[in-house]
Amino acid sequence: MAVGVLALQGSFNEHIAALRRIGVEGLEIRKPEQLSGVDALIIPGGESTTMAKLANYHNLFPALREFVNAGKPVWGTCAGLIFLANKAIGQKSGGQEFIGGLDCTVHRNFFGSQLQSFEANLAVPKLAQNEGGPDTFRAVFIRAPAVLEAGPDVEVLADYPVPSDKLSSLTPAVERKEENPAADAKVIVALRQGNILATAFHPELTSDARWHTFFLKMRKEGSHEKSSKNTSTSELDLENNLQGKRSYDLPIFE
Repeated sequence: MAVGVLALQGSFNEHIAALRRIGVEGLEIRKPEQLSGVDALIIPGGESTTMAKLANYHNLFPALREFVNAGKPVWGTCAGLIFLANKAIGQKSGGQEFIGGLDCTVHRNFFGSQLQSFEANLAVPKLAQNEGGPDTFRAVFIRAPAVLEAGPDVEVLADYPVPSDKLSSLTPAVERKEENPAADAKVIVALRQGNILATAFHPELTSDARWHTFFLKMRKEGSHEKSSKNTSTSELDLENNLQGKRSYDLPIFE
């Protein structure tokens, strides 16, 4: 079982290490033709403008869009979330190119600079229901984006409370929902739409592998129509790989 990890810049090595810990091979993807060797892809965190320039240089955007449009599972973390959004605000002058596919509006640097990076316990009921473990996840936010608005087909997997005045200052960019004023006090930090998963934080920097196993099961969902027997076997193999490896501490960020 191999999963591609876009390896232009950012935390691709950390994702590959996280996959290795649960018995899955991660393949570095730098050229369009390499995408044909994988049927799931992780777009890691990093500097989104730099990643976009490198992706343009290697002519990756057409192949990445084709990959997403083909219904293959794609997971974007931090900068990867920005890449997958249909709309972004807070961009640098001149903007950047996007892959798109995720019906949402993302603020590129909502949580501020590197010095304003932080950790937080997020309520993750769907993750706990699917993958077991605690009903919270210790998330690491590094110069993180946030989703301000999502379409009706988007499933919100985690949100984070913010001061209401911070969101009100973005009123020209995002239409407020007066019928749901409580929404003004939260931003979305994890979401899924069909074959696309996105998180504003960095699960690869912790030893809690549940987001990675959640994503791998999305991969198997996509292959289920091809062979339900093979899917069942893969699920059993994945569970066997995880036996004795479930850990929810934070060895890097304590």
